[in-house]
Amino acid sequence: MGKHGGGLVKEFMHRYLEVVSPKATVAAVAERMNSKRIGCLLVESDDPTRGPIGILTETDLVRKVLAAGLDSMATTANQVMVSPIVTIPEDRTMLDASHMMETNHIRHLGVVESGEIVGIISVRDLVRSFVDAESGPVSDIEKVYRPLGILMATTFATIPSNASLLTAAQVMREKRLGSLLTIEAGEIVGIVTECDLVRKGLAVNRGAEDTPVSAVMSSPLLSIDVNRTVRDASKMMAEQGVRHLTVTESGKIVGVLSVRDLVKMVSVRDRPRFLGKPS
Repeated sequence: MGKHGGGLVKEFMHRYLEVVSPKATVAAVAERMNSKRIGCLLVESDDPTRGPIGILTETDLVRKVLAAGLDSMATTANQVMVSPIVTIPEDRTMLDASHMMETNHIRHLGVVESGEIVGIISVRDLVRSFVDAESGPVSDIEKVYRPLGILMATTFATIPSNASLLTAAQVMREKRLGSLLTIEAGEIVGIVTECDLVRKGLAVNRGAEDTPVSAVMSSPLLSIDVNRTVRDASKMMAEQGVRHLTVTESGKIVGVLSVRDLVKMVSVRDRPRFLGKPS
């Protein structure tokens, strides 16, 4: 365990790297993400002596391709990838990784050893590091009355279930959100996420303009009571393979909780130490 809790990056990173050609189509990238059940891929260089030159995430595919109305069969990885890759040394703490993700508004970091990328760390790995620890910053948060009420987003965006995938992607891009609650006849009936748009939309070549959100949304909603613990929420997300939960009180939805929310408070509490760290 690192000095400030959370452990070291090298203890939690994934060493197996999924890499695609820079000329791979977005459709092929989405299909790979779907088949491997992953949220990002690295883009390799045309020069075999170089390491990965970019990273592609579900967020990139939704905001840069779907929302822009681009053809996934004609758009290539190198046209929409993020480059250079934001990286962190393997001997830094998971708290440092959390701050870097928050600062850069991303969910993945490349892990470097001796100047080379040797792994990937994701926000879900942060949750595993912080939440599963018997002591540390999340344990401190658990002592607060109704911690889920503090961590969750109390304002959430909605979209009609008959709206198109294109519209959903555009709303997500505009509001910088990873999910939208779906409504029918004024009632919340489900949720559509970036993951849904990529794995159930792009990966199977659904038309973004003529496919309704109802074709890819998750329904019924997975919910957790506001009085449950952070660990309860983390366990439910892991078991169900989701990144978002609706939070209920007396059966009524009062908020939405994401994987990122589970570690957000940890980052905020530790920020003064991080900002004081020598560069």
